[in-house]
Amino acid sequence: MRFEDYSFAPVIKKNLAIAGFTRPTDIQYKTIPPVLKGEDVLAIAQTGTGKTAAFAIPILHKLIADREAGDGIRCMVMEPTRELALQITDVFNSLGKGSRVRTLCVHGGVEQDPQIERLAKGVDILVATPGRMFDLVSQGHITTDKIQILVLDEADHMLDLGFINDIRQLVKILPRKRQTLFFSATIDAEIKKLAYSLVKDAIRIQISPKDPVSKNVDHSVAYIAMDDKRFFLERLVNMHPESKILVFVRTKVRAERLYSAMERVEIQSITIHGDKDQKERISALRKFRDGLVRVLIATDVSARGIDIAGVEYVVNYDLPEQPENYVHRVGRTGRGKKRGVAISFCSPEEKDLLDAIEVYTGNDIARLELTKGDYEMTLSATSESKADWKSLVEQAELDEAKYNKGKKKKK
Repeated sequence: MRFEDYSFAPVIKKNLAIAGFTRPTDIQYKTIPPVLKGEDVLAIAQTGTGKTAAFAIPILHKLIADREAGDGIRCMVMEPTRELALQITDVFNSLGKGSRVRTLCVHGGVEQDPQIERLAKGVDILVATPGRMFDLVSQGHITTDKIQILVLDEADHMLDLGFINDIRQLVKILPRKRQTLFFSATIDAEIKKLAYSLVKDAIRIQISPKDPVSKNVDHSVAYIAMDDKRFFLERLVNMHPESKILVFVRTKVRAERLYSAMERVEIQSITIHGDKDQKERISALRKFRDGLVRVLIATDVSARGIDIAGVEYVVNYDLPEQPENYVHRVGRTGRGKKRGVAISFCSPEEKDLLDAIEVYTGNDIARLELTKGDYEMTLSATSESKADWKSLVEQAELDEAKYNKGKKKKK
């Protein structure tokens, strides 16, 4: 079935054609009909399957068709991070361009006055992160009595970030008679409990439950000592100078240290993590999206907020401590019909993490066999001076000790 065969509003069909969308993905094909009928939906779909459009398209159609609608927010979409909120807003604006449906994104990290001014002019779809949304509700700038549709997106990430009480508080201030759409990349007992407390007689849709990783991604792992990883990243970047490469590290400190290491060997990169303010994060994503910078170094907090076309390589510079984060990371490449490559650097102390990832995904990751000659050649070919190398090793050891100390304290 093609999008042109649906009875969508003409403006939506036009925007879909402009965007190059001709046929729905599996999640879109299964989700759109029940959403149009007003049914609650519980959808489990891996990242990169097109689930944003799966709810954005039918919501826009319903709001365009509702000619008797008065003033007030009619749809609220909750997102766990600022980056995701901004990206989902872009999708609504793109697909709804030329219609009278007004979409606004509210999130923290920026001044609230411009958001308040936009709210005063009238909004149909509100895309929000929990903190800023509740601030504006408490100040009387957001009213929820006209909301017809609630979308809880990336629900598992919401729980990871501790937003479960915010979600429960939100439900208390929404109309009881509403449509609820619940989307999550993963499903477990806690997710099920939350979902069934929000939806009523929901249509359950699950895509590729047995294989959480996109089939469009080629996976491999190389055993590399922790202190040598940057040399292999340098080699990879130099071998693929025109490719967009997304690099995931474990901590904010390691992100900035890797940035400095790349700078010393004259490789331009940019970082995104929790210590960056919103303007810096938006700027970093824009530069990476536009190809002005081809290496983006990110932490797991940012993993789900990066939805950028044309990422050829995802590098797990540090293996994730939570195996499900591997799925979210590698989902940044191989999107749609394009193929992608995921390369992991595994140090001896990370082998347990690698085992956990393979158990979680149900697949063995292909090993890249590095001969002693290849390994030594990579180390000797670096542009970094020996003095820099020694100082970096010393600093890396201090960073690791600091990280491990903080980890024990947290436990």
